[in-house]
Amino acid sequence: MTINNISNEVSMRICSHMNIDHRDSLFSYAKFYCRVLNPVEVEMVEINSQEMKLKVDGNIMEINFDHSLKSSQDAKETLVSMIMSLPKNS
Repeated sequence: MTINNISNEVSMRICSHMNIDHRDSLFSYAKFYCRVLNPVEVEMVEINSQEMKLKVDGNIMEINFDHSLKSSQDAKETLVSMIMSLPKNS
């Protein structure tokens, strides 16, 4: 059994922050990790210890993390690391 270290409240807070302040990153995640060439609408709908869920052009897509997130700080660091590791044209 996997323990989810990201509560629903923390998930909602992170999603809201990403949807308002980091939309460009969400589009980059959709292009690179979900392999959507030209997404029109992207929204983060959930984050938990194992994955983030994006709604990309009406479809829910899951992006698994390379480790189990331990806290909201770990989530922040992981999301930043993921965006920083993308090729510059993503």
